[in-house]
Amino acid sequence: MLDIKFIRENPKKVKEACKKRQVKIDIEELLKIDKEKRENLQKIEKIRAEKNKASKKITATKDKKEKQKIISEMKKIDKKGDKIEKDLKELENKVRETMYKIPNMPFDDVPIGKDESGNVVMRQVTASGKLCSPGQGKKTKFDFKPKDYLEIAENLDLIDVKRAAKVSGSRFGYLKNKAALLEFALINFALDVIVKKGFIPIIPPVLIKSEAMCAMGYIDTKEDLAERYFFEKDNLFLVGTSEQSIGPMHKDEIFSEKDLPKRYLSFSTCFREEAGSYGKDTRGILRVHQFDKLEMFIFSQPENSQKEHQLLIKIEEELMKSLKLPYRLVHLCTGDSARPSASTFDIETWFPTQNKYRETHSVSNCTDFQARRLNIKYRDKNNKLNFVHTLNGTAFAIGRMLIAIIENYQQKDGSIKVPDALQKYTGFKEIKK
Repeated sequence: MLDIKFIRENPKKVKEACKKRQVKIDIEELLKIDKEKRENLQKIEKIRAEKNKASKKITATKDKKEKQKIISEMKKIDKKGDKIEKDLKELENKVRETMYKIPNMPFDDVPIGKDESGNVVMRQVTASGKLCSPGQGKKTKFDFKPKDYLEIAENLDLIDVKRAAKVSGSRFGYLKNKAALLEFALINFALDVIVKKGFIPIIPPVLIKSEAMCAMGYIDTKEDLAERYFFEKDNLFLVGTSEQSIGPMHKDEIFSEKDLPKRYLSFSTCFREEAGSYGKDTRGILRVHQFDKLEMFIFSQPENSQKEHQLLIKIEEELMKSLKLPYRLVHLCTGDSARPSASTFDIETWFPTQNKYRETHSVSNCTDFQARRLNIKYRDKNNKLNFVHTLNGTAFAIGRMLIAIIENYQQKDGSIKVPDALQKYTGFKEIKK
C-alpha cells in the first residue's frame, strides 16, 4: 500500500505509475473521499471538545434546569456525532478499498510495457557459465533428438501423473524413486549455499488468515483471488508461495536497526488454482496445483533494499551456474510485474524440447508496500520509526527445476545425468533403468 500523504502530494506521479502498470484508478476521486474523511475527523474532534466542555459545565452548574438544558444539548451533539462517525467509517472503508487497488510505484529503470512482450533480457548465460549476447550463445546441444521430460520421467518411473489424477484430479503428480531423492538433493544444496550467507532456515505454515494474505497484496483483484485456495469456514488461504506466510511473521513488530537485514530461507509446499492456464503447460508438472518451493525473504532498511535485491539475484545466478543450466536474466516490464513489486527480475531456464526459456525464478523488491499493510517498522539510530522494505526471491521451484534438469541432462539411451553439484547429496551420478 502506498502512503496516502505521498498520493496527496504527488497525484500526477501516482496517476502515471498506474497508467504504466495498466491499472485504472480514479486518483482524483480517492483524494476527494480522503478530504471528506479528514473533514469528518475534524468535526468529530470538535464535537468531543464540545462534549468535554459541556461535561465540565454540568459538574459546575447547581441549577437543575440549566443542567437539564445542557444534557439535552449534549444528546443532540451525540446524535450528530453518531451520524458523522457512521459516515467516517464508510469513507475510511472507501479510501482503504481504493488504496488496496493501487499497485506499487515502479522504479524509474523498470521497462515500460503492457505485458511480457515488454520484458527486457539483461543477460544470457550458457551452461558453462559464460555470458553471451541475447539470442546468441550455446544452449544445450544434443547429437540425438531430445525427448520431452515427461516421456523420459515416465519411462524411468520418476513422475506419475496418471495415478495422481485418479487420487487428486488433473494437475497433480507423484514424484517417485530417484526424482524424490533429487528433490531433497536440491533442497539440501540450496540450504548449504544460502544459510552460509546469513539466511535463517524456516518451514512456515501453509495456511494463513485472510487478513495476512490481503496485507501481502495477493488478493487485491478478482484475478489474484482466482489463483488462491480459500477455506471460507476457517477464513484461511493456502499459500501460493512461502513469502506469503513469511512477511506476516513480524506483523505489528518493530525491528532494531542492528537486526536488519533479516533474511529467511523458507521451504514449503505451495498451492495455486492456476486459473486460466491451458494446453501443453497443464500436462505433467509444469503448471500444477501443488508444488514445493524454496523461497528467500528479506526485511531491509529502505536505503539498502536495492543492494539486497542484487544479493538475491546474485544467489539465484550462483545456484544456476552451479547446476550448469543455460538461462537468461529478464527485467519484467511495468505491465508484467506483480502488484506489490517495485521491480522484478526473472530467471528463465532453457527447456530444449519446448525450444524456449521458461521462468524458474523470480526476485522482487516490494519496498514498503507490504510493510505498511503489515505495520512492520524499525527504529533507526535517531530513534525514529520507519517502515522496512520487503524482498523475495526464488531459490528453487522444485517441479520446474526437475524439468530443467531432466531435459538438459538427458542422454541418448534415455538416462539422465545428475548435475555435479547435486551428486554429493544424491549418492548417484545418473538415473537409468
